[in-house]
This record gives sequence, structure tokens and C-alpha cells, in this order.
Amino acid sequence: MENILLIIHLLLALALIVVVLLQRSEGGGLGMGSGGGGTGVMTGRQAANALTRLTWGFAVAFLCTSVALTIISAERSGGGSVLDRLGSDLTAPPAANEPALPADGGSLLPPSVGGAPATPPRAD
Repeated sequence: MENILLIIHLLLALALIVVVLLQRSEGGGLGMGSGGGGTGVMTGRQAANALTRLTWGFAVAFLCTSVALTIISAERSGGGSVLDRLGSDLTAPPAANEPALPADGGSLLPPSVGGAPATPPRAD
């Protein structure tokens, strides 16, 4: 259910972007044309009204899916906060495949031979 709602949410977001870009701005922008009189099926004013209503419809549907996704994720989340889970993870012992830090606070670097710094060999 959550995946279907998320796909619908993403499609609504894309549709909302497209509809907003199709609207005619004051400067022309990506508008649906530059007037042209009333010889077509829809006049410029009717197209603007239709796009405005479509924008509102997509916006309301987008907000509804946002609220629904928030409710679904809140139901699936644990009872504690993120900080509570962070504190319990920090006090947990390291896993078997993770190296433990030395008890004396020493370095994890490999030891150097004869006090020389650990540098890679030359490529000669």
C-alpha cells in the first residue's frame, strides 16, 4: 500500500510541475501561446481557468498523499525517538567482524620496522 501511494505521490508531483510550467506567466515563460483570439476550442481565459483548477486539484491530491504517507510511516515507526536509538547503538559492543579499539588507547596503524615511518615502497 505504501509503495502504491508513493508512486501516486511522485506522479502527482510531476504532473503538478508540468501544469505549473504550462501556465502563462506575466513575462511569457513557457505559456500555452500568445493569445491568438477566440478561434480555437478554448480561449486564453478559459485555458487559464482550466489550468488553475487543474493546478489546485493536483495540489490538493499531492497534500493528501503527503499526509497519508506521513501517517503510514508514523504507524510503522518505533515508539522511541531517534536519539534514544542512537544512545543504545553507541553503548552496544562491537560486532564479531568489526575490530575493537585497543584498550591502552594506542594506534590502529601497523607497527613500523626499526622506528622508520610506515611508507609505501618505491616503484623502481
